[in-house]
This record gives sequence, C-alpha cells and structure tokens, in this order.
Amino acid sequence: MGDIAEGETGFYSNAEDYWKEVPPTVDGMLGGYGSISNIDINGSKAFLHKFLGEGNGKTGTDCALDCGAGIGRITKRLLLPLFKTVDLVDVTQEFLDKARTYLGEEGKRVGKYLCSGLQDLVPESGRYDVIWIQWVIGHLTDAHLVDFLQRCQKALRPNGLIIIKDNVSYEGVVPDEVDSSVCRDLEIVHSLVSRAGLRILHEEQQTNFPKEIYQVHTLALR
Repeated sequence: MGDIAEGETGFYSNAEDYWKEVPPTVDGMLGGYGSISNIDINGSKAFLHKFLGEGNGKTGTDCALDCGAGIGRITKRLLLPLFKTVDLVDVTQEFLDKARTYLGEEGKRVGKYLCSGLQDLVPESGRYDVIWIQWVIGHLTDAHLVDFLQRCQKALRPNGLIIIKDNVSYEGVVPDEVDSSVCRDLEIVHSLVSRAGLRILHEEQQTNFPKEIYQVHTLALR
C-alpha cells in the first residue's frame, strides 16, 4: 500500500468527501443494503455473547466504543442494549448529529460523540470493555490501522476486547475508488493484527449475507 501512503492525504479527504454526500439513514450507512441490517446485528449479538458476562475472564458491560459509528445503527441495536454507556466516533459530523435523534430515549446513555477519523483518534486509556470496529478498517492505511489498534489496546479495561467486523477480499488488496477505501484479504488482516501486538481469540464468518457482496469476517482481539 505504498502508493496509498504517498497519496495519504487524498485517500482520507476523498473518503470524507464521499461520506458527506451519503444520506444519514440505515440504507446510506450500508451502501444501499439496509435490508441486511437485522442479519448483521443478530450475527454480532451471538458473537459478542460468547464473551460477555460475570466471572473469571469474562468481558464487562460498562462501556463500549462504536468506531465509524455513522448515525448509530450498531450503537442502537447492538451496543446500547448490552452496555451501560456507549461512545460513538465518526468522521462525519452530520451523522453524529443525526445519531442524537435516531438513538431516541436510550441515547441518554451515550457518553461521548467524537468527530474524528480513526487515524487521529486516541481513545481514553482504560475506558472500554469493547471497542467495536465495523466496516471501517478499509479507510485506514496499513500503518495507521496498526497504530490505531495499539491505541485501542491501551484503551481497554481488564478482559476488554477489540472486535473487527469487515469485508475480506479473496486475494490481496482491492481498492474502491468510489468511497476511497481498500478491502484486504484475511491473511493481510491477520498480519496487521499481529504487527499491532494483538492476538485473535475467536473468528467467524458472517452467514446469510447476499452472495454478491464480499465475505464478512468478525475477529475478537486482545
């Protein structure tokens, strides 16, 4: 991804410009695939439940961070029902503004709305039980993703988890000129996780998604 690093500024600013034009709706967040939201959330819920709870080695439920949160689709359906407090971070202020109404009454339990690209975000040290990073790692260069994961690790509480859920390509890195992102294959994702000093506790492929979209994998890291 050296060529991307050289055009790094454009890589990020083009993505920001793209998202500014996207409507602040569930369908907008999912690139026209709003119909898969329920399947996605149910898969994520089943994945998370493997780790949460009381007892030795279990992950707590005090605070979660939703990365690339958009209007709060995942916060509303997955994280707020499971965690006492949820923070949202997104690069597009309009999405965060919309989240305040979209989340409704339960939005009172949002701790922070953070407007930032993940390449610039320094999450508060020791604050989070779960850091949820879905459909957004393709907007980071390799080096920035590794750095971000390392900062996330410092932001975890004891037994905390970083969860990545994202598209994976069949081979190599596939650029998307439309939204200025990349899709990496699983081997590359694994190598970047390893470079960040994290280990994979569990990994699953999301099932029942439309055949024409990329495979989606969920990884629990610590």
